[in-house]
Amino acid sequence: MAANAESPRPGGLREVPPAVWALGLVSLLMDVSSEIIHALLPVYLVTAMGASMATVGLIEGIAEATASITKVFSGALSDWMGKRKWLAVIGYGLAACTKPVFPLASSVGWLVAARFVDRVGKGIRGAPRDALIADIAPPHLRGASFGLRQSLDTVGAFVGPALAMALMWLTVDNFRAVFWVAAVPAFLSVALLVFAVAEPARTAPGDSRWPLSLAELKRLGPAYWQIVAIGVVFSLARFSEAFLILRAQAVGLATMLVPLVLVLMNVAYALSAYPAGALSDRTSRVSVLKAGFALLVAADLVLAFTAGLEGIVAGVALWGLHMGLTQGLLAALVADTAPAELRGTAYGMFNLLTGLALLAASVLAGELWDRIGSQGTFLAGAAFTVIALIVLAATKPAARGT
Repeated sequence: MAANAESPRPGGLREVPPAVWALGLVSLLMDVSSEIIHALLPVYLVTAMGASMATVGLIEGIAEATASITKVFSGALSDWMGKRKWLAVIGYGLAACTKPVFPLASSVGWLVAARFVDRVGKGIRGAPRDALIADIAPPHLRGASFGLRQSLDTVGAFVGPALAMALMWLTVDNFRAVFWVAAVPAFLSVALLVFAVAEPARTAPGDSRWPLSLAELKRLGPAYWQIVAIGVVFSLARFSEAFLILRAQAVGLATMLVPLVLVLMNVAYALSAYPAGALSDRTSRVSVLKAGFALLVAADLVLAFTAGLEGIVAGVALWGLHMGLTQGLLAALVADTAPAELRGTAYGMFNLLTGLALLAASVLAGELWDRIGSQGTFLAGAAFTVIALIVLAATKPAARGT
């Protein structure tokens, strides 16, 4: 989709609204907290708790699907109320309060419960936060704004694993001590959101009609539902990053160094997300998205056929680049195609359906790994990505007037 010729010329980072920067820093701090835990949790489940690969896949899939299911209701509620910030505060606050459960957990069941509640918090905050960014960002800076927030979020996603690695070294592989440290940035994130982000007056006030009614969902329009269809097929290819960690461990990476996988992936992600978003404002979101899909095919093929750490490094870097070229752009495309007064609902529905696809993908990835090995997992991912590319090539989503 080409940028609107009548829109002002996209500017640089200085033109991105301060509230978008603040929301990006909120995401950064929460991601530092979550990724310290996430970088170690798959190995902790397998080595300390005796869980199988299929169990890891099920836990990760349920966790992300839970977040996605919750988003649809919080997004609709933000449209109905005409308010977004305090729903985001509740979501971030709930996630922060669950962090101490991870070091206290004495069984897989407790870890599943902690992951579940943490993802409920993510679900509550996700759609209202994304809709808030869409409300704040001028249309000609929408790709850049989503890209910037995604880049800052992803800085947290590689700082977290780097800290996890350093803390594992300092504590001599004491998982529980590291999990305790992870709680600190989570609570700082909530404080920053409360005191540093002001919600703007809504140009599209809340409506007395419930947004999840059939009549309101029809108002989202065919262009929006095309984006949803593309996102669903793509999510079947994008199983949990836990399998990247386990792939690196399988070729001999030491437990203490396992977080380097997420550090590398998220460095590539953070460096590419803002440039990809800004480029999409000037050219075509669909073209940049196609490049991101192609990078995922390359990543899956490298990870399927590599036999050493050098191949893992290349595959993980390509995986991070594909994230940078897809995640912010999909969010921008939702804002481009959905009515302003239904943006919360639009993000909620998008995340619900893609989250269910991610659940299926993670469960399938774990089963394939257990039955035929890691190669089957990554080849299946490549196949689904090719299907997503075909669907994307067959659709031409058009932006609504802004």
